[in-house]
Amino acid sequence: MKNKKLFCTMTALVLFASLQAFAADVKVIANTSVSASSISAGDIKDVFLLDKDSLGGSHVEPVLARGGAAHEAFLKEYLGKNDTALQAFYRSLVFTGKASMPKSLPSDAEVVAYVAKTKGAVGYVSSGAPTEGVKTLQVK
Repeated sequence: MKNKKLFCTMTALVLFASLQAFAADVKVIANTSVSASSISAGDIKDVFLLDKDSLGGSHVEPVLARGGAAHEAFLKEYLGKNDTALQAFYRSLVFTGKASMPKSLPSDAEVVAYVAKTKGAVGYVSSGAPTEGVKTLQVK
């Protein structure tokens, strides 16, 4: 019985550590026009699921990475969806006329470049990606 409790405790710690590792693998970035300097996990979900279009009084638009480890980590950690489910979600909004597809770019460098030049853009990149020209939002 004692070993079973220890095993359960250790398993819980490993799972928690792996979730923290996912969050550490991704940086949320924004165009310098976005007034917010931090963002909550709930606000990330609302922005990327198109339930919210402003942060700190600034209009925002989500920008997605197209595949890759950072994309998968972001979806799992903040949106609770996989890529297939997210694309189906966006297509349903487009089909009903409620929204248009967010911009989706193939590399961290392209996400950073687009966010840097697009007023209100909010995206995410891998934690090691250079982010000159954009601001990194602290996730609370």
